[in-house]
Amino acid sequence: MTEQQIQGLLSEALVSLFEIDPNKITPETHLYEDLEIDSIDAIDLIDYIKRNTGYKVKPEDFRNVRTVNDVVQAVLKMSQQTQQATDDSQNA
Repeated sequence: MTEQQIQGLLSEALVSLFEIDPNKITPETHLYEDLEIDSIDAIDLIDYIKRNTGYKVKPEDFRNVRTVNDVVQAVLKMSQQTQQATDDSQNA
């Protein structure tokens, strides 16, 4: 997935799960302070990302995220790790 695709998926999740105004969602938006996402909401968000990407997302992977961009970068990292594992298995 590209960074732009992940940003789109995350925006879609925030709007559909929590009815957040799309205009409030920027890379710098703070999930907890600006959007009032709590720990239960974060679990729902992780589940949404997991279902829509197929990545094995663990709550620990999101322990240090604070902003929308932090989530995008965490998912991007999982995407790159998954791609690398796929490439490695094909080359073995």
